[in-house]
Amino acid sequence: MEGDMRKQRAVAYWLIAGVLMIIIQTLLGGVTRLTGSGLSITKWDPLFGILPPLNHKQWEDAFNGYKQIGQFKYMNSDFTLADFKSIFFWEWFHRFWARLLGIVFMVGFVYFLVRSYFDKKMILPFIVLFILGGMQGAIGWIMVASGLNDSHLYVDHIKLAMHFVSAMVLACYTLWFALQLLVPEGKRIISKKLSNFTIIILLVLFVQLTYGAFMAGLKAAMVAPTWPDINGSYLPGSLQTKSLVIDPINVHFMHREIAYLLFTLIMLWFGMATKLIASNKTALLDKTRWWPFILVWLQVILGIVTVISAPSQQLNKFGGFQILAELHQMVAMFLLMSLIVNFYIIKRGGTAPMG
Repeated sequence: MEGDMRKQRAVAYWLIAGVLMIIIQTLLGGVTRLTGSGLSITKWDPLFGILPPLNHKQWEDAFNGYKQIGQFKYMNSDFTLADFKSIFFWEWFHRFWARLLGIVFMVGFVYFLVRSYFDKKMILPFIVLFILGGMQGAIGWIMVASGLNDSHLYVDHIKLAMHFVSAMVLACYTLWFALQLLVPEGKRIISKKLSNFTIIILLVLFVQLTYGAFMAGLKAAMVAPTWPDINGSYLPGSLQTKSLVIDPINVHFMHREIAYLLFTLIMLWFGMATKLIASNKTALLDKTRWWPFILVWLQVILGIVTVISAPSQQLNKFGGFQILAELHQMVAMFLLMSLIVNFYIIKRGGTAPMG
């Protein structure tokens, strides 16, 4: 029995390492976007693309490919080869890390399989896991391809959101799989009411993450670098006349309003969780309830500071605004993971302790 638990913990820690690598991969994607590097590699080469250009001719070929798209023609036409190399690095590293992530999963899978660490109940989750991983790579290329033309300066913001949200789905599924192997049943707690409320918060958070990606893709932080008002008003004039998913100022407005809603919901959730564990201090929830509470406060503060600092950003540079934007994205991902952990701990029914 102890041997089986040891094997499960080992697999769980490997999966959690995968979650952390997905988070790093997403942050690298953020750096790639913030430095304007995402369209620097114009070919999809899953096998040999792991190597960057190794000689001057290969660099010239890669640069010539970049010269064919609209981003170079209309925004970066003054680029030298040295400028191109600086943006090429981040996109290459982003793709390299994705390949490394796949290798870590594959090597770990083979290792644990050979050593008989898996049981039958793990087969289906692993199949789903590898399908989600493959889909994420495909969605990534579809996103990049949306900007490899003569008429766009950046990738399509809706496809960017799909790429980001699918990465979060993959991370959540991997974490859930790990929690099933790691968290003892005795540490879970039953509350159908709080479980349902957690689902609502997760749905709102996924909408907010989608709007965060819209913000990034549309460069919408720049259109209203003020707080608490939006350029002197609380309601943008285009709210009733333009799209809520295409117009930058409307996207900015929606991202703020959903943030306020999410903050309120998590404060209510924290109160409910605190009340639930009053009679059961041994539940893991007694500790984990604090994670969303702390992270959502930090996220709101980072969001405000990031928006206010938007005018300081420089094209193709990684400065103060970009650092804040990356921290904002990172905390959002940790907030999501913290809610997934709590959602697992709070059961809808079964034999876990009652609160």
